[in-house]
Amino acid sequence: MTDYPRMLRPKERELLECVLPPDRPGYDRYRALIGVMQVIGEGRRGTGNFVLGREGDTPDISSPLSPVVAYGAVETTRDTFSVTVREYAGDQIDVEIVSSHGEEIPDHFEEKRRWTYSGWNPGEPSPATGSPVREVALDDSCTLAIAGTEKRIWIYDRATGMVHLLPITNFYNALMLQKGIRDPAVALRSALLFENLRSYTDADLRAAFVAYNAFRHRVTVTAPAEGTHHPGFWSVMRSIFRTKD
Repeated sequence: MTDYPRMLRPKERELLECVLPPDRPGYDRYRALIGVMQVIGEGRRGTGNFVLGREGDTPDISSPLSPVVAYGAVETTRDTFSVTVREYAGDQIDVEIVSSHGEEIPDHFEEKRRWTYSGWNPGEPSPATGSPVREVALDDSCTLAIAGTEKRIWIYDRATGMVHLLPITNFYNALMLQKGIRDPAVALRSALLFENLRSYTDADLRAAFVAYNAFRHRVTVTAPAEGTHHPGFWSVMRSIFRTKD
């Protein structure tokens, strides 16, 4: 049984810092926070999930999980470890370093490659797969990116240098409401976003994000939503976002 609080193991710190590039101000702030925090307990998601905080604090595992602010993976000869850092909230940070086999990460392993969305820039392929991504400029600072190969959506914020991963279902719900699509065979199947991506214009995707962002703020966007909303759009959006992502 692990005693808490404890310091981060060197390998844990290394993997967390690999998804927090120091040359991006938003992520450098997280590196500084992690540098003065301890592991104060386990998270709610099982092996590899733990909570960072101050000595004497108790992990908050009752509040909804915060949005993901950094994600990546380290591929080794024996396993792949995914690394997730969630938004700083309540003076705590929920992090995950998860083995694909459910094992604790070893202190030593032979690495094949590592990648993170945190270093992505507009115009580049997906860091995960090297495949092209669909880009939509939201304004002069923010870019929406959709990667069909790995079924991921993210927002790049030039002001902070951060890449915010978005939950697919709620973004798709906003898109369906924006388009006025009510057929359950389409509206309730978020995987169709990637299959039908070419059928949506940049204006469709931009307006869907602006609507989503109004209820689950990720970045500050100066461009107004384009297009029109069908009657009841905002009331339906409020019902969708009553629970946190």
